[in-house]
Amino acid sequence: MTASYDADNIFAKILLGDIPCHKVFEDENAIVFMDVMPQSVGHTLIVPKAESRNLLDADPSVLATVAPLLRRVAVAAKQAFGADGISVMQFNEAAGGQTVYHLHFHVIPRYEGVPLQAHGRGMEDHGVLAANAEKLRAALGATE
Repeated sequence: MTASYDADNIFAKILLGDIPCHKVFEDENAIVFMDVMPQSVGHTLIVPKAESRNLLDADPSVLATVAPLLRRVAVAAKQAFGADGISVMQFNEAAGGQTVYHLHFHVIPRYEGVPLQAHGRGMEDHGVLAANAEKLRAALGATE
């Protein structure tokens, strides 16, 4: 049995504006912001606005609207951060590595020979996050 959606999760609070974030982009379907505990420079999150716990209970129409944005952010992040590649990650339930129970996607710039930092290792400096958000916004604008 899959647990139900908890509207008190941190991403739901970000979507409501109750918790601030370093926002990169927002439309009627999703919000894109910097991960405050990045595993690499430019680690970004894409969070659909529709309530779903994860991919396992997501409405397929939500996935269809997020997929083009996911690609667009990945292309822009590779450019903005001079990455050699991009990892896109999405986790489902605790056994699958999920720690925030609202559907979300990680876009992580990758560099040859540089391992990812540990997940949840600590908060990044807000000045760094703000600068990275600005870089990614500029790159997203260039891909429109």
